[in-house]
Amino acid sequence: MATGVLQRVRTGLARAQSGARSTGHLLVWSRGFSVSNVTREDSWFKSLFVRKVDPRKDAHSALLTKNEESNLYKIQFHNVKPECLEAYNKLCEDVLPSIHADKYYPCELVGTWNTWYGEQDQAVHLWRYRGGYPALTEVMNKLRQNKEFTEYRKERGKMLLSRRNQLLLEFSFWNEPVPREGPNVYELRTYQLRPGTMIEWGNYWARAIRLRQQNSEAVGGFFSQIGNLYMVHHLWAYKDLQSREDIRKGAWQEEGWHEVVYYTVPLIQHMESRIMIPTKASPLK
Repeated sequence: MATGVLQRVRTGLARAQSGARSTGHLLVWSRGFSVSNVTREDSWFKSLFVRKVDPRKDAHSALLTKNEESNLYKIQFHNVKPECLEAYNKLCEDVLPSIHADKYYPCELVGTWNTWYGEQDQAVHLWRYRGGYPALTEVMNKLRQNKEFTEYRKERGKMLLSRRNQLLLEFSFWNEPVPREGPNVYELRTYQLRPGTMIEWGNYWARAIRLRQQNSEAVGGFFSQIGNLYMVHHLWAYKDLQSREDIRKGAWQEEGWHEVVYYTVPLIQHMESRIMIPTKASPLK
């Protein structure tokens, strides 16, 4: 049986090298080997036979988060009527910081932005709940009794076209988001992973994140628990778009970065990038 597998692999390599076939898999192969060497070919060949993630009975969240009492995050995406965006931002500036600063509510506003490049007329809010689901429930119950917040939601509803949210946990190997001086532009990179690949994704990024911390651009990394599942969000900060370009190009000069990209791209079903500008109320400036 092993001999038959080896023969099929040799045949596939020969066809790829001769250009006889050009399927999507071979295109990925050709990109990976455009600077071919024995080590890269050997690692690719081994990846056909090595199972990278052993079967586990543990929940993914228990394996990937910092501890059993990890912070819970909520990310909100609000699509605003174009003519209402300025009024929407002003409404948020008047209400959200007061909730953030009030110790009565066990939650913190991590950041609030308008999408600059990506989906237009969109606001993105990221909240942290220290204490997990009990803290989230406590905040929800208390806000129901808050007349100012009830009025805020009523006025906000008049300005929105649609809204959605997700509950997230943070990866253990990423930084915890903390207030940051500006001005900065932020990039939210969102990856929809193939079901069953979250642990494998975490294994690669646990080694790779150190390569992207030299310029302090790494802000936070999260994965979904409720909402769209098997979704990952990476949040980055840059001085401007040119700095983003320079830093991302520099990552390719770091030993091991190309392997992270090579092995994680096949795990992705869909990916999206938003460039976002902090609003006046955002602790992440």
